[in-house]
Amino acid sequence: MTKRNAIRLLNALLFSCAVTLPVAGHAAAARPCEDVLKEMRTAKGSANLTADVKTKVDALEAKAVERCNADDDKRANAFLQQAMALMGK
Repeated sequence: MTKRNAIRLLNALLFSCAVTLPVAGHAAAARPCEDVLKEMRTAKGSANLTADVKTKVDALEAKAVERCNADDDKRANAFLQQAMALMGK
């Protein structure tokens, strides 16, 4: 193998790692929405919420359940994080 071919092979390897590792890491980082939903419901049970905030939290929870049932954990978790933020958690 010539030096030039070795450099091309190394560049191809580095490029493929640079492209695939962040994608694989992002996919692995998503938590199951069922787990996040349990945490949010536990926090909601112990929170003192005004009627307005409770309405907003309930709406976000409903959207999250819909997305969770559709196996869209990323969006479900985003709705649940918004609900947690409203509750100050």
